[in-house]
Amino acid sequence: MTQTREPGLEGRLRQHVEKLAGEIGVRNVFRPQALHACEKYIRDVWTGQGYDVTNQEYSVAGVRSTNLEISLPGKSDGDIVVVGAHYDTVSGSPGADDNASGIAVLLELGRLLKTPRRPKTRLRLTAFVNEEPPFFFTSRQGSRVYAKALRARGERIRMMLALEMLGFYSDTIGSQHYPPVFRWFYPDRGNFIALVSDLRSRREMRRFACAFKSASDFPLEHAATFFWVPGVAWSDHLSFWREGYRAMMLTDTAFFRNPNYHATTDTPDTLDYVRMAVLAEGLAATLEQL
Repeated sequence: MTQTREPGLEGRLRQHVEKLAGEIGVRNVFRPQALHACEKYIRDVWTGQGYDVTNQEYSVAGVRSTNLEISLPGKSDGDIVVVGAHYDTVSGSPGADDNASGIAVLLELGRLLKTPRRPKTRLRLTAFVNEEPPFFFTSRQGSRVYAKALRARGERIRMMLALEMLGFYSDTIGSQHYPPVFRWFYPDRGNFIALVSDLRSRREMRRFACAFKSASDFPLEHAATFFWVPGVAWSDHLSFWREGYRAMMLTDTAFFRNPNYHATTDTPDTLDYVRMAVLAEGLAATLEQL
Protein backbone atom coordinates (compact mmCIF):
# COMPACT_ATOMS: atom_id res chain seq x y z
CA MET A 1 0.00 0.00 0.00
CA THR A 2 1.46 3.37 -1.04
CA GLN A 3 1.77 6.43 1.17
CA THR A 4 -0.56 9.36 0.71
CA ARG A 5 0.54 12.05 -1.73
CA GLU A 6 -1.34 14.79 0.15
CA PRO A 7 1.01 16.84 2.39
CA GLY A 8 -0.25 17.14 5.95
CA LEU A 9 -3.26 14.86 5.50
CA GLU A 10 -2.20 12.37 8.15
CA GLY A 11 -1.61 15.16 10.65
CA ARG A 12 -4.94 16.83 9.95
CA LEU A 13 -6.82 13.56 10.44
CA ARG A 14 -5.03 13.03 13.75
CA GLN A 15 -5.85 16.60 14.79
CA HIS A 16 -9.56 16.10 14.10
CA VAL A 17 -9.71 12.85 16.06
CA GLU A 18 -7.74 14.24 18.99
CA LYS A 19 -10.03 17.27 19.13
CA LEU A 20 -13.24 15.22 19.06
CA ALA A 21 -12.28 12.13 21.04
CA GLY A 22 -9.46 13.53 23.13
CA GLU A 23 -10.41 17.10 24.06
CA ILE A 24 -14.21 17.02 23.71
CA GLY A 25 -14.72 13.35 24.56
CA VAL A 26 -18.12 11.74 25.07
CA ARG A 27 -20.60 13.74 22.98
CA ASN A 28 -24.35 13.22 22.86
CA VAL A 29 -27.58 14.89 23.99
CA PHE A 30 -26.90 13.74 27.55
CA ARG A 31 -23.76 15.92 27.41
CA PRO A 32 -25.10 18.81 25.32
CA GLN A 33 -22.13 21.11 25.87
CA ALA A 34 -19.81 18.49 24.35
CA LEU A 35 -22.24 17.73 21.54
CA HIS A 36 -22.49 21.40 20.62
CA ALA A 37 -18.70 21.83 20.86
CA CYS A 38 -18.33 19.03 18.33
CA GLU A 39 -20.97 20.61 16.09
CA LYS A 40 -19.11 23.93 16.24
CA TYR A 41 -15.80 22.30 15.40
CA ILE A 42 -17.21 20.62 12.29
CA ARG A 43 -18.84 23.86 11.16
CA ASP A 44 -15.64 25.85 11.75
CA VAL A 45 -13.50 23.41 9.76
CA TRP A 46 -15.81 23.44 6.76
CA THR A 47 -16.26 27.21 6.95
CA GLY A 48 -12.47 27.53 7.04
CA GLN A 49 -12.33 25.48 3.85
CA GLY A 50 -14.57 28.07 2.18
CA TYR A 51 -17.94 26.30 2.32
CA ASP A 52 -21.36 27.55 3.33
CA VAL A 53 -22.65 25.15 5.97
CA THR A 54 -26.37 24.31 6.02
CA ASN A 55 -27.98 23.43 9.36
CA GLN A 56 -30.93 21.10 9.86
CA GLU A 57 -32.04 21.58 13.46
CA TYR A 58 -34.52 19.69 15.60
CA SER A 59 -34.97 19.07 19.32
CA VAL A 60 -34.39 15.87 21.29
CA ALA A 61 -35.15 15.83 25.02
CA GLY A 62 -35.08 19.61 24.94
CA VAL A 63 -31.58 19.66 23.42
CA ARG A 64 -30.89 21.32 20.07
CA SER A 65 -29.65 18.69 17.65
CA THR A 66 -28.14 19.61 14.28
CA ASN A 67 -27.26 17.86 11.06
CA LEU A 68 -24.58 19.81 9.15
CA GLU A 69 -24.21 19.78 5.37
CA ILE A 70 -22.02 21.23 2.63
CA SER A 71 -22.67 20.97 -1.10
CA LEU A 72 -20.10 20.44 -3.84
CA PRO A 73 -21.24 21.21 -7.38
CA GLY A 74 -20.49 18.55 -9.97
CA LYS A 75 -19.53 18.76 -13.62
CA SER A 76 -23.08 17.61 -14.39
CA ASP A 77 -26.44 18.50 -12.87
CA GLY A 78 -27.65 14.91 -12.52
CA ASP A 79 -28.41 12.95 -9.40
CA ILE A 80 -26.76 13.64 -6.05
CA VAL A 81 -24.39 11.46 -4.03
CA VAL A 82 -24.59 11.90 -0.25
CA VAL A 83 -21.58 11.02 1.91
CA GLY A 84 -22.22 11.14 5.64
CA ALA A 85 -20.87 10.25 9.08
CA HIS A 86 -22.28 10.66 12.58
CA TYR A 87 -20.53 12.81 15.16
CA ASP A 88 -22.20 11.68 18.38
CA THR A 89 -20.92 8.86 20.61
CA VAL A 90 -22.45 6.20 22.79
CA SER A 91 -22.47 7.18 26.47
CA GLY A 92 -19.21 6.35 28.22
CA SER A 93 -17.00 6.18 25.12
CA PRO A 94 -14.82 8.99 23.71
CA GLY A 95 -15.47 7.48 20.27
CA ALA A 96 -12.17 7.85 18.44
CA ASP A 97 -12.97 5.14 15.91
CA ASP A 98 -16.74 5.36 16.45
CA ASN A 99 -17.01 7.80 14.89
CA ALA A 100 -14.42 10.56 15.08
CA SER A 101 -12.54 8.59 12.41
CA GLY A 102 -15.48 8.86 10.01
CA ILE A 103 -15.95 12.56 10.75
CA ALA A 104 -12.22 13.23 10.30
CA VAL A 105 -12.27 11.65 6.83
CA LEU A 106 -15.51 13.49 6.00
CA LEU A 107 -13.94 16.83 6.95
CA GLU A 108 -10.87 16.16 4.84
CA LEU A 109 -12.99 15.16 1.86
CA GLY A 110 -14.19 18.75 1.86
CA ARG A 111 -10.59 19.88 1.46
CA LEU A 112 -9.56 17.17 -1.02
CA LEU A 113 -12.54 17.73 -3.32
CA LYS A 114 -12.24 21.49 -3.38
CA THR A 115 -12.00 23.07 -6.87
CA PRO A 116 -10.12 22.40 -9.16
CA ARG A 117 -10.62 18.76 -8.09
CA ARG A 118 -14.27 19.07 -8.97
CA PRO A 119 -16.28 15.82 -8.90
CA LYS A 120 -18.28 14.67 -11.90
CA THR A 121 -21.39 14.16 -9.75
CA ARG A 122 -22.94 16.63 -7.31
CA LEU A 123 -21.96 15.75 -3.75
CA ARG A 124 -23.33 16.53 -0.34
CA LEU A 125 -21.13 15.91 2.68
CA THR A 126 -23.23 15.57 5.82
CA ALA A 127 -22.42 15.22 9.52
CA PHE A 128 -25.28 13.49 11.31
CA VAL A 129 -26.29 13.80 14.93
CA ASN A 130 -27.94 11.18 17.20
CA GLU A 131 -26.94 7.95 15.49
CA GLU A 132 -26.09 6.06 18.67
CA PRO A 133 -28.60 4.36 21.04
CA PRO A 134 -31.19 5.19 22.26
CA PHE A 135 -31.89 7.06 18.99
CA PHE A 136 -30.77 4.48 16.43
CA PHE A 137 -33.68 3.12 14.37
CA THR A 138 -36.04 5.80 15.74
CA SER A 139 -37.52 8.94 14.22
CA ARG A 140 -35.09 11.00 16.33
CA GLN A 141 -31.98 9.66 14.59
CA GLY A 142 -30.30 12.50 12.72
CA SER A 143 -29.95 10.67 9.43
CA ARG A 144 -33.59 9.59 9.64
CA VAL A 145 -34.69 13.21 9.95
CA TYR A 146 -32.40 14.13 7.05
CA ALA A 147 -33.45 11.30 4.71
CA LYS A 148 -37.15 11.91 5.34
CA ALA A 149 -36.67 15.56 4.40
CA LEU A 150 -34.92 14.54 1.18
CA ARG A 151 -37.81 12.27 0.26
CA ALA A 152 -40.39 14.93 1.10
CA ARG A 153 -38.63 17.36 -1.24
CA GLY A 154 -38.36 14.74 -3.98
CA GLU A 155 -34.56 14.94 -4.07
CA ARG A 156 -32.82 12.78 -6.70
CA ILE A 157 -30.32 10.86 -4.58
CA ARG A 158 -28.29 8.42 -6.64
CA MET A 159 -26.68 6.80 -3.60
CA MET A 160 -25.63 7.41 -0.03
CA LEU A 161 -22.32 6.36 1.52
CA ALA A 162 -22.04 6.12 5.32
CA LEU A 163 -18.54 6.45 6.77
CA GLU A 164 -18.63 4.32 9.93
CA MET A 165 -15.41 3.61 11.84
CA LEU A 166 -12.44 3.96 9.48
CA GLY A 167 -9.39 3.98 11.71
CA PHE A 168 -8.62 0.57 13.26
CA TYR A 169 -6.44 -1.95 11.39
CA SER A 170 -4.41 -5.03 12.26
CA ASP A 171 -2.07 -7.28 10.26
CA THR A 172 -2.28 -10.03 12.88
CA ILE A 173 -3.64 -13.38 11.69
CA GLY A 174 -7.05 -13.98 13.27
CA SER A 175 -7.66 -10.28 14.04
CA GLN A 176 -10.71 -10.16 11.77
CA HIS A 177 -14.00 -11.80 12.72
CA TYR A 178 -17.32 -12.14 10.89
CA PRO A 179 -20.95 -13.12 11.19
CA PRO A 180 -21.55 -16.83 10.52
CA VAL A 181 -20.44 -18.15 7.09
CA PHE A 182 -18.64 -14.95 5.97
CA ARG A 183 -15.32 -16.07 7.43
CA TRP A 184 -14.98 -18.68 4.70
CA PHE A 185 -14.92 -16.01 1.98
CA TYR A 186 -13.01 -13.06 3.43
CA PRO A 187 -9.53 -12.40 4.93
CA ASP A 188 -8.64 -13.30 8.52
CA ARG A 189 -6.53 -10.16 9.01
CA GLY A 190 -8.17 -6.84 9.79
CA ASN A 191 -6.08 -4.80 7.38
CA PHE A 192 -8.76 -3.88 4.83
CA ILE A 193 -11.79 -1.61 4.54
CA ALA A 194 -15.22 -3.11 3.92
CA LEU A 195 -17.99 -1.82 1.65
CA VAL A 196 -21.39 -3.26 2.62
CA SER A 197 -24.85 -2.83 1.09
CA ASP A 198 -28.25 -4.45 0.96
CA LEU A 199 -29.21 -6.48 -2.09
CA ARG A 200 -31.15 -3.61 -3.66
CA SER A 201 -28.05 -1.38 -3.60
CA ARG A 202 -25.60 -3.98 -4.92
CA ARG A 203 -25.27 -2.45 -8.39
CA GLU A 204 -24.18 0.93 -7.02
CA MET A 205 -21.95 -0.84 -4.49
CA ARG A 206 -20.15 -2.79 -7.22
CA ARG A 207 -19.75 0.36 -9.30
CA PHE A 208 -18.29 2.18 -6.33
CA ALA A 209 -15.96 -0.73 -5.51
CA CYS A 210 -14.64 -0.81 -9.08
CA ALA A 211 -14.04 2.95 -9.06
CA PHE A 212 -12.24 2.74 -5.71
CA LYS A 213 -9.99 -0.12 -6.83
CA SER A 214 -9.03 1.81 -9.95
CA ALA A 215 -8.20 4.88 -7.88
CA SER A 216 -6.45 3.34 -4.86
CA ASP A 217 -4.44 0.29 -3.80
CA PHE A 218 -6.00 0.35 -0.33
CA PRO A 219 -7.33 -3.18 0.35
CA LEU A 220 -11.12 -3.25 -0.14
CA GLU A 221 -13.59 -6.09 0.42
CA HIS A 222 -17.26 -5.73 -0.47
CA ALA A 223 -20.51 -7.59 0.06
CA ALA A 224 -24.17 -7.11 -0.75
CA THR A 225 -26.29 -9.11 1.65
CA PHE A 226 -29.43 -9.21 3.79
CA PHE A 227 -30.02 -6.22 6.09
CA TRP A 228 -30.62 -8.51 9.08
CA VAL A 229 -27.04 -9.88 9.08
CA PRO A 230 -25.44 -8.53 12.31
CA GLY A 231 -23.71 -5.21 11.69
CA VAL A 232 -24.83 -4.74 8.09
CA ALA A 233 -27.52 -2.14 8.85
CA TRP A 234 -25.93 -0.57 11.92
CA SER A 235 -25.29 2.95 10.71
CA ASP A 236 -26.84 5.93 8.96
CA HIS A 237 -27.26 4.20 5.58
CA LEU A 238 -30.22 2.35 7.12
CA SER A 239 -32.17 5.62 7.25
CA PHE A 240 -31.78 5.93 3.49
CA TRP A 241 -32.84 2.33 2.87
CA ARG A 242 -35.99 3.07 4.84
CA GLU A 243 -36.76 5.97 2.49
CA GLY A 244 -36.22 3.83 -0.60
CA TYR A 245 -32.78 5.21 -1.50
CA ARG A 246 -29.79 3.07 -2.45
CA ALA A 247 -27.11 3.26 0.22
CA MET A 248 -24.02 1.51 1.53
CA MET A 249 -21.54 1.65 4.40
CA LEU A 250 -17.75 1.94 4.35
CA THR A 251 -16.32 0.54 7.59
CA ASP A 252 -13.42 -1.13 9.35
CA THR A 253 -16.13 -3.59 10.54
CA ALA A 254 -16.42 -2.24 14.10
CA PHE A 255 -16.80 -4.95 16.77
CA PHE A 256 -15.78 -7.66 14.31
CA ARG A 257 -12.26 -6.23 14.59
CA ASN A 258 -11.89 -3.41 17.08
CA PRO A 259 -11.81 -4.53 20.76
CA ASN A 260 -12.42 -0.91 21.83
CA TYR A 261 -15.86 -0.68 20.21
CA HIS A 262 -18.25 1.34 22.44
CA ALA A 263 -15.68 1.24 25.27
CA THR A 264 -13.75 3.79 27.31
CA THR A 265 -10.64 2.58 25.49
CA ASP A 266 -11.77 3.90 22.06
CA THR A 267 -9.13 6.62 22.22
CA PRO A 268 -7.12 8.54 19.59
CA ASP A 269 -3.89 6.61 20.22
CA THR A 270 -5.48 3.34 19.02
CA LEU A 271 -5.99 4.47 15.41
CA ASP A 272 -3.78 4.13 12.31
CA TYR A 273 -3.57 7.61 10.77
CA VAL A 274 -1.25 6.57 7.95
CA ARG A 275 -3.83 4.13 6.61
CA MET A 276 -6.63 6.61 7.25
CA ALA A 277 -4.81 9.15 5.09
CA VAL A 278 -4.33 6.70 2.22
CA LEU A 279 -8.00 5.72 2.51
CA ALA A 280 -9.18 9.34 2.50
CA GLU A 281 -7.14 10.13 -0.58
CA GLY A 282 -8.48 7.06 -2.39
CA LEU A 283 -12.01 7.91 -1.39
CA ALA A 284 -11.67 11.45 -2.73
CA ALA A 285 -10.31 10.14 -6.05
CA THR A 286 -13.22 7.70 -6.25
CA LEU A 287 -15.84 10.39 -5.64
CA GLU A 288 -14.18 12.59 -8.27
CA GLN A 289 -14.71 10.05 -11.02
CA LEU A 290 -17.87 8.29 -9.78
